[in-house]
Amino acid sequence: MAASPVIDALRELVGDRRLLTDPDALQQYGRDWTRAWEPDPLAVVLPESVDEVQAIVRLANRLGVALVPSGGRTGLSGGAVARAGEVVVALDRMDRVLEFDPVDRQVTIEAGMITARLQEYAAEQGLFYPVDFASAGSSQVGGNIATNAGGIKVIRYGMTRDWVAGLKVVTGAGEVLEFNRGLRKNNTGYDLRHLMVGSEGTLGIIVEATMQLTRAPGELAVLVLGVTELAALMKVLHCFQGAMDLTAFEFFSEPALARVVAHTGLARPFEAPSPYYALLEFEREGGAAEERAMALFEHCVEEGWVVDGVLGQSLEQQGRLWRLREDISETIARWTPYKNDIATRISRIPALLEDVEQVVAAQYPDFEIIWFGHIGDGNVHLNILKPEALPAAEFFDRCHRLSHRVFEVVERHGGSVSAEHGVGLLKRDHLGYSRSPEDQALMRGIRQVFDPRGILNPGKLLAD
Repeated sequence: MAASPVIDALRELVGDRRLLTDPDALQQYGRDWTRAWEPDPLAVVLPESVDEVQAIVRLANRLGVALVPSGGRTGLSGGAVARAGEVVVALDRMDRVLEFDPVDRQVTIEAGMITARLQEYAAEQGLFYPVDFASAGSSQVGGNIATNAGGIKVIRYGMTRDWVAGLKVVTGAGEVLEFNRGLRKNNTGYDLRHLMVGSEGTLGIIVEATMQLTRAPGELAVLVLGVTELAALMKVLHCFQGAMDLTAFEFFSEPALARVVAHTGLARPFEAPSPYYALLEFEREGGAAEERAMALFEHCVEEGWVVDGVLGQSLEQQGRLWRLREDISETIARWTPYKNDIATRISRIPALLEDVEQVVAAQYPDFEIIWFGHIGDGNVHLNILKPEALPAAEFFDRCHRLSHRVFEVVERHGGSVSAEHGVGLLKRDHLGYSRSPEDQALMRGIRQVFDPRGILNPGKLLAD
């Protein structure tokens, strides 16, 4: 790559070893898990300290170059895509534990730490970090915070936001700010920490985080139920939640299960197929919770909501039951699915799903829908499979046109066009279905305060 003032200045800051300009690195660091945009960053820089991040941001302001903060790049909304000559700021080398306090049950880490490593560190201290999802082995905590990651245990433990006790951030203006500093009680005005959670790198680069940990759960049990209809899923959820604390309540459809079984060779949970399946996880409590669960199961069968069920009898069987849900995304990848991550209030989920199915069937009757998701917290994943004979470009073009109709349904049900994957580039132009013009004007004003020259992740979340 030809020399440029930006490249020369970055090289002076971090040296040749931590400045990447080769085509393979630009491809690797310039995109996330979406493949809709071709990456075209100017360079990738790998800082090793807060001071270096601050220096990079100040340099970018001085030279007028845009920056794309980069974590594990496991996002599904294009939030970490660098497609217009930006400099990618990858925090891979900032992954240390800085401080741990067993009394406060808090750990302060650098933002580049892999999520699974935080979970492992918590376990080594006899504690638990509960935010968990499929990409935990490669996503970074800073990225989790920037997108407010959710996952499979939100019903019990909440989103990433609920576990952030403090943050250190380099703003778009190059200031280093600390928010909340791990305090449980801090009633001194605006809690700016929460502005950063879910901001998708548009306000500042998260460089350090103090994360709250909790006690490790006891031995877990897994129960899979065959459910007769969508409305019955909500009745089952209400029934179980009224009597016990669930750590997960997931669902998937029969078409999803059938494909996973065919692809993986896993056994069906029980012989007779059901339209829908619910996967429940809970602490065994020495067997007492299992007894309650079996009594609730029998009640659900008597009410006609459930037709069959199976309780995992070993860790191995529990793992196989979880795979029926967790292997869906990998299984359906061969059909090049068009994915949508949507949410509404839990009680409105059945009506939302039925209305979405009607919209898809009316416009494209040959499109097949695979449903699954975190239905216990109102979040479902819509996956439309590409018909075999339809070219991919035409399929995605149709789906993009269909998205407006789907989001109209989401808006009508008071929902969100992005439950946990963020907005990024993918849903930026659909933000109005969930956020009012007044909301968006305030968001732009906040962005202007933290990043007055607009150098951080331009074009993401809000249209420029």
